[in-house]
Amino acid sequence: MDTPGLPQSGTGHTALLTGENAARLYGRHFGPWVPVPLRALMMGKNILSMAGESGFSCAFANAYPRKYRQLAWTKRPAGPPLAAHGAGLLTRSEVELSNGDALSSEILNTAWRTRLGLPGIPEITAEMAGRNLARISRQASLTFFAHYGTDTAGHERSLSTGVAALERVDAFLGGLIPNLSPHTLLVLASDHGNIEDVTAGHTRNPTLNLLMGPGAHLLAAALTRITDLSPALLAYLTERG
Repeated sequence: MDTPGLPQSGTGHTALLTGENAARLYGRHFGPWVPVPLRALMMGKNILSMAGESGFSCAFANAYPRKYRQLAWTKRPAGPPLAAHGAGLLTRSEVELSNGDALSSEILNTAWRTRLGLPGIPEITAEMAGRNLARISRQASLTFFAHYGTDTAGHERSLSTGVAALERVDAFLGGLIPNLSPHTLLVLASDHGNIEDVTAGHTRNPTLNLLMGPGAHLLAAALTRITDLSPALLAYLTERG
């Protein structure tokens, strides 16, 4: 983003989801949460808010515990829940997660059962989580799911942890892709490099964009910078009605 230093998630999330060069606006890369001066931008101009204002139905598939939900967008908020809150979509909790109508950001439900002390939430496989997301996506024009496990694994700087994280994502996609509507465009995007080099933490490598589905090649041609994704997706939705 034409800014010295290693990319960070706070400004990276903001750039990815709003189309604005957040690091330049803030004056430096910042993370892991969205810095205070950028929070109004993130809430008001993210892809979920803009798509909703344009008349498209949107869904944020991540679940957040009801007792901690306000913390997700007030105290050191990560970009995705802050954007979802701004769009009025931060609504799924342990109830929806238990019913398969939401996903844990870690794909598996293990942390909800152990760290959050909610043993009643059923454990699932990564494939099952992928199938759940496919079903959720059929209910909206734009569905967003945020996963942080690969970033966490990259920070541990352990090859075995990194491999396990990628295998989990691979199994998740194995459940997701075959169950998507044939009319659905799947976009995998990242806010910064990390797990591709487990010895380095964050990297300056180009961010990941993988696309599959109708119009994928046309959208891919429009993506050269991290700030391209949000406006390109909005244009895609508009063109397809």
